[in-house]
Amino acid sequence: MEKEIIIRLHKDFEQSLFKDQETGVEFWLARNLQNLLGYTKWENFAKVIEKAKTSCKTSGFEASDHFLDIRKMVDLGSGAKREIEDIALTRYACYLIAQNGDPSKDQIAFAQTYFAVQTRKQEIIEKRIAEIERLNARRKLSISEKELSGIIYERLSDEKSFARIRSKGDTALFGGKTTERMKQKLKIPKSRALADFLPTITIKAKDFANEITNFNIKRDDLRTESGITGEHVKNNQEVRKLLIKRNIKPEELPPAEDAKKLERKLAAEQKKLITKAKPLDVSQNE
Repeated sequence: MEKEIIIRLHKDFEQSLFKDQETGVEFWLARNLQNLLGYTKWENFAKVIEKAKTSCKTSGFEASDHFLDIRKMVDLGSGAKREIEDIALTRYACYLIAQNGDPSKDQIAFAQTYFAVQTRKQEIIEKRIAEIERLNARRKLSISEKELSGIIYERLSDEKSFARIRSKGDTALFGGKTTERMKQKLKIPKSRALADFLPTITIKAKDFANEITNFNIKRDDLRTESGITGEHVKNNQEVRKLLIKRNIKPEELPPAEDAKKLERKLAAEQKKLITKAKPLDVSQNE
């Protein structure tokens, strides 16, 4: 996500924050959040809210403590006013709504992080979004590797062939450096996967090469180890060429934080959000 988008969204979410004077509890109004999350119709957004309420109950909370029905007056544009229904939402409620939204939307991806972290500092949110993007890329790489492994075993019936083919692909991507050589260079334990310590751009590069290999194995009906290896090496070489054109050398990039450690840290943040969830008791009228 572009930094400019994060800054803009951060400002929009901050300006939509309300705070109950008596309890000090922060809350947002659903009608405002609807626009912030990119929903044009209230009916569609209401469905997401219902899913979030279900998630709230599943977590052991009373939905009414975090989704408080209220009524407020709105201007109709002609000087007249009309009373409409709205919902006051705690930070936890907003987090659950974001979790049930479409993560491909920038607004949803931002909101998932914004409401999860215990601080509203823009730079921390920016860092968390980057971390989540990396974890998502790592999970996607696992999926494409699993598919490639399955295809190879189906056609070669050799449990060790996938490791050999993947290693040749790594050597092509990293400019001649083998998987083991890259582990040594990045000081990664032998028992751990190289991808757990790679930066996002490299993880996505490996995943892209895998996807092309998976597609072409099926399309061209490749059924020999040499044929599949050649295909995978070629795809990694082509991906490397693209990176080099953009002045990115995968083998020279520094290691990133251990993905498993990062996953545990983000899970702990979510748990902290749940344990600090406070009931909402306000009578907000505008």
